[in-house]
Amino acid sequence: MKNKQWTFSMILVVVSIFLVALNMRPAVTGIGPLFNILKASLHVSNTQMSLLTSIPVFCMGLFAPLAVPLQKKLGTKIAIALLIIIVALANGLRFLEENYVLLVVTSFAAGFAIAIIGPIVNAYIKEKFPKRFATVVGVYSFGIGTGATLSAALTVSFYNRFNQHWTVALGSWVVLAVIALVFWLLVVRSKQDHLTSQEEMTQGAARNPWKNRRAWTILVYFGLQTSLFFSMMSWLSPMLQDKGFSLVAASSMLTYMSIVQMIGNIVIPMLMEKWPNRITWLVALGALGIIGFILLWVGTGAMLWVAVFIIGIVLSGLFPIGLLLPLDEARTNEEANSWSSMVLSGGFMMSSIIPILIGYCYDVTGNHAFTYVIFIVLMLGIITTTFILKKNN
Repeated sequence: MKNKQWTFSMILVVVSIFLVALNMRPAVTGIGPLFNILKASLHVSNTQMSLLTSIPVFCMGLFAPLAVPLQKKLGTKIAIALLIIIVALANGLRFLEENYVLLVVTSFAAGFAIAIIGPIVNAYIKEKFPKRFATVVGVYSFGIGTGATLSAALTVSFYNRFNQHWTVALGSWVVLAVIALVFWLLVVRSKQDHLTSQEEMTQGAARNPWKNRRAWTILVYFGLQTSLFFSMMSWLSPMLQDKGFSLVAASSMLTYMSIVQMIGNIVIPMLMEKWPNRITWLVALGALGIIGFILLWVGTGAMLWVAVFIIGIVLSGLFPIGLLLPLDEARTNEEANSWSSMVLSGGFMMSSIIPILIGYCYDVTGNHAFTYVIFIVLMLGIITTTFILKKNN
């Protein structure tokens, strides 16, 4: 009976992690489906619109190192609860008015909270599920993908349903944060918040990832794959509209890609439990990604659906591998937190540049030719980091 109770409690913890993960993207990815509408309503440029994606992503990198001291100070339960409250406020404040500065401020707040949540949850998973952390990371990344999918699928629907008020469409995501907060507080116990056990203290001092070449390679990989994700979530819809798609059709395509990614986020980590070689997965996904982006560039009609399907699969595998790589290297829970903090910090700061670069190139050229080139270069970069990781293995 005790074992069953423990199993049930673990299931509840996994559910709470999933609900927290749902809130890791809508504040950012909800902008993409309404990109052109927001630009026209707020009278801003493509570059200024890109900041609404780049600012929170940059914050995800800038503030990720705060995860270690905050977790030590408050414990996992309280730290995550406070951060979810910040996410809720960031989404809820968007109800107030149609204001570009308000969107910038709330994007900053959401990025700050998401930045710190990521490493803390990663370390918590490593501690709580040491033998099955790949599967639980899969659930976590599945939750992130689900949140992105919901924002891609429903933001435009909310916009149309509520008399084309985009403030309501963006502010509605506060509901997810409230649900996650309540469940997290009810399920997670404070006494589980131990970052460094006595056993770990006997294993010696934790390695500093900032002085480790392999950690830097993982950081670059994470930055490249995250650049792909946020750039696609921000720019796929306007890119398709440039190809002649309507707002609804382009939004549907974005939703389709998000659904593929959402499913892959949990399926691929489960498959990696059976075939754990990360390098093989990365090489296969890298080659597939180049094919997908070439098809997206030159394709029309049904070929675009194939391209988006392929890209969805690629993104669904690259992200959980990015979460797993620092955990694979970590010898202790303290290293799991510090290595994840470093990788997410540098990686997100890198990836904040690409959406702005795409917006700038589009403002200058008036077309997306450079956008497709940028995506392919990112895929080549991912393949390059893969071979570096293999060489240093």
